[in-house]
Amino acid sequence: MGDIKFGTDGWRARIAEDYTFDNVRRVTQGYAEYLKGHGLASKGIVIGYDQRFSSGHFAEAAAEILAGNGIRVWLTATNSPTPVVSYSVVEREAGGAINITASHNPPTDNGFKVRDSMGAAISPDGLEEIESAIPGSVTGTRRMAIEQAEQIGLVKRWDPNPAYIAHIETLVDVQRLRNAGLKILVEPMWGNAAGWFPRLLGGGNNTIWETHAGHNPLFPEMGRPEPIEPNITPALSRTVELGADVLLITDGDADRMGIGDENGQYIDQLRAFSLLAYYLLEVRGVRGPIVKTISASSMLDRLAEMYGVGLYETGVGFKYVAPKVVEVDALIGGEESGGYAFRGNVPERDGILGNLYFLDLMLRTGKTPAQLVEHLFGILGQSYYYDRIDVRFPAEKRPETRALIDTAHPTHVAGVAVTDIVTIDGRKFILGDKGWLLIRFSGTEPIMRVYCEVTDQALVEPVLGAGMRLAGLS
Repeated sequence: MGDIKFGTDGWRARIAEDYTFDNVRRVTQGYAEYLKGHGLASKGIVIGYDQRFSSGHFAEAAAEILAGNGIRVWLTATNSPTPVVSYSVVEREAGGAINITASHNPPTDNGFKVRDSMGAAISPDGLEEIESAIPGSVTGTRRMAIEQAEQIGLVKRWDPNPAYIAHIETLVDVQRLRNAGLKILVEPMWGNAAGWFPRLLGGGNNTIWETHAGHNPLFPEMGRPEPIEPNITPALSRTVELGADVLLITDGDADRMGIGDENGQYIDQLRAFSLLAYYLLEVRGVRGPIVKTISASSMLDRLAEMYGVGLYETGVGFKYVAPKVVEVDALIGGEESGGYAFRGNVPERDGILGNLYFLDLMLRTGKTPAQLVEHLFGILGQSYYYDRIDVRFPAEKRPETRALIDTAHPTHVAGVAVTDIVTIDGRKFILGDKGWLLIRFSGTEPIMRVYCEVTDQALVEPVLGAGMRLAGLS
């Protein structure tokens, strides 16, 4: 059995190749040792899971190991959204959580996320501690059969949803949203948010449709349950066909979100993040710092300046974002991938709450999604354009390519002067007030990502092309 390493957000691997029952048991044993070492084992642990192949069975395997270590487990009765699992840690006053999910990865994968006693991603130091405690073989684990564990009360299955819903209703006026008279299409991407928005927003005078809301771990009509194009293209088309006012999107485990406008156009993650920050700062009139990853929008810098709030930039991943959100009591924290955390909630991404906040923004301003984007650009005094290229990249080539990128010091990118280079995570080339280019390796998949955000749409392709050349990929 090989070494198991945590990436940007937990451990992910291909089912039956590296992601096996024995390896899940090994990782759980490492987490159990971490819990015992930090005095958290006596508080009990929440375990949740998604709709991927055998996720429920992998969750039971994890529960057996915790029970074998004498640790009480609250196991969700059915698949549950990640934000529900995270909130349940606080609601149960548990020591942490295990979530069996590979989020937006392809259907061949599954994953293993761990959370701390605040329901947040565990810091990089904590993840290293867990990794070091993973036994080299399954013989180093302690296990109790699930039937026995349930019989003696060490494992209890329960419904976490009512407590989460009650909590959400303290953060946004859900009843007002129910009576908004909106036509809403929901795209849960075959994932854990299926049924949630009809439940939350139904019963009033909204019209709500869902697409890809069943259980199918092959994720038909999309390459993966990631809330970006082309995975959401069928849903965007259906938005126009139905005459919907908005498309609400969540990824496979519902911690990330996306928005489609009334014209069937995707509102990219950077624009959505910026609109949510504007909503909290301007529409709701609250103040607090913004935390963003290095791959998130420069629009947030401008909003922070305009409203006189602090802004903090971190590496990519909520293992970096969550600790900073807690440290500075951030109003909002998020990343380019579409995951945003909000003050008053647990310091974890919440695609359900984020979508509700977006609906509230529409309702309070009386603007459509497309109008909101133009309104934001008007406030900022210019438009912003974002795109990203993902290239599958063998792990063995990383050192050579990383060295190539780390030594790159171009004076210009696509004819625009480079004014600074930031190395928090990967290599980010600042192009003055024209935007930026970022090149970095994914922490969850064998992929290199090339990103850009620019204020001139004609620069998008040239800047991305320059990034590919700097990485030796073209």
